[in-house]
Amino acid sequence: MNSAPNIEEARDEAQGIAVGSSFYAAMRILPRAQRDAMFQVYSFCRQVDDIADSDGPRDERLEALQQWREDIDALYAGNPPARVQSYAASIAQFGMRREDFIAVIDGMEMDVPADIRAPDEATLDLYCDRVASAVGRLSVKIFGLPDDDGILLAHHLGRALQLTNILRDIDEDADIGRLYLPRELLFHAGITSSDPDTVIASPAVPKVAAPLVKRARAHYDKADEIMSRNRRSTVKAPRIMSKYYRKILELLVERGFALPRDPVRLGRASKIAILLQYGIV
Repeated sequence: MNSAPNIEEARDEAQGIAVGSSFYAAMRILPRAQRDAMFQVYSFCRQVDDIADSDGPRDERLEALQQWREDIDALYAGNPPARVQSYAASIAQFGMRREDFIAVIDGMEMDVPADIRAPDEATLDLYCDRVASAVGRLSVKIFGLPDDDGILLAHHLGRALQLTNILRDIDEDADIGRLYLPRELLFHAGITSSDPDTVIASPAVPKVAAPLVKRARAHYDKADEIMSRNRRSTVKAPRIMSKYYRKILELLVERGFALPRDPVRLGRASKIAILLQYGIV
């Protein structure tokens, strides 16, 4: 039987997963207890996401996600399995909710029975809430935001980040058979297919992307408004994440959404500039 990992092992594992991600710089500026908790949340999200994105049989992926649900339930019941045992101290310290861990699993599972293709607007919003805003609800507990503003920030920033991901990854998602552009916007642009390869080749993709860009910007603006009324030290990590991803969104707009769509990445100099501007209190 594997022994339960101690906090140092959990930290090293989570940090190893997080290095190179867009969230790493924002997490590393946090005090140690907050940083450890964020690495645990990130590690959890990566592990369930890897299950959903694997090419294994769908029934095995569903079973693996169900095991994660059972492990989270056991954790909150006071009998945590080894792989989540190190979460207990962070949950006790920061008050992260079981429902938000479960929501993340539910969101990852939305891609498993069948790949998401042109969801309706309501399904897309539910997906964004589960895979992004639920992560935000866990995170704002760690950051120490008041409950009301924390929930609002998670709602808006989570959706802003996820819509940016969707716009950035249109072609990459299509390569694995997925299409997150909502069907209502596709129809409005004159695209009647839900086949990913057909859709991404359409010259009408920019018309589909435009309202999603507008929506993401509105969420970023609302997130900025919420963060502006909270202590700078409390919101420095989510502010850095927001600025990273908003810059990516603007680079996408500058590039355009017509073919060819070259990959967009935030350069090292831009990352350092954002970190220096918003990471120093």
